[in-house]
Amino acid sequence: MHVQLRAARRVTAPLALLFPALLAACSADPPAEPPASGGPAPASIDSARDRLAALAAAARDRHLTGTYTLSGAGGGDRTITVTTANDGTWRVDVPGGAGGGTIDVSVASTADGLFQCALPSAGHPEAAGCVRIGDPGDRVPAPVDPRVQHPFTDWPKVLTDRQAPLAVSTAKAPAGVSGTCFSVDTTSASLDAPLDVGIYCYQPDGTLTLLRSALGTLRLAGPPAPGPATVALAGPVVPNGPWETDAPPAAGPTTTP
Repeated sequence: MHVQLRAARRVTAPLALLFPALLAACSADPPAEPPASGGPAPASIDSARDRLAALAAAARDRHLTGTYTLSGAGGGDRTITVTTANDGTWRVDVPGGAGGGTIDVSVASTADGLFQCALPSAGHPEAAGCVRIGDPGDRVPAPVDPRVQHPFTDWPKVLTDRQAPLAVSTAKAPAGVSGTCFSVDTTSASLDAPLDVGIYCYQPDGTLTLLRSALGTLRLAGPPAPGPATVALAGPVVPNGPWETDAPPAAGPTTTP
């Protein structure tokens, strides 16, 4: 009899230890099933930037001859003429674009290089003449940069770059402005921003209808015409230096090529 009791204790002792563990395992929540693959992707939370990138891509392929009114940039309204040609060359004529606002200039990029041309005006009564200031595709040097060409030359490329530090949201179109408008801000603390922050408005074909930024307000003045096959310089190339955006010295333009 005693032998049977001792044998029963040896069997029930391990079972007593095992029973609570089994209860804990049964009461635990079952592991979550892995998410199903192949389901629909979540909706984009950056659709405004996607839409702006698509319009900016169309702007890069847009070839036109158009006039824009520039206002609020340290003077009265000025008429800017923009030409983007089918072969990728471009030209932008800027009244008061150099000499502290006293000299009308044209900035152009052709197959032969990047040029600044001084146009006949009250501040420059001579015939038009052009100075080479870079190679094709170069940026206009800062001292001679009127900046008005950027919305048509390099800023659309920035707007299509998903790596650019930009924050984009839709904006209400100002009265009389056609197209879709976007508010563009920078997410970088760098002082060298890739473009001006502000309001950008585009028609579906990529035509810029309004830009409101540090430049002032640039507004499309009327329906643009088709772009030409190529652009021509405003005058012959001359052996002078370029006119700077600041007021020129008394002797006139610089003489450094």
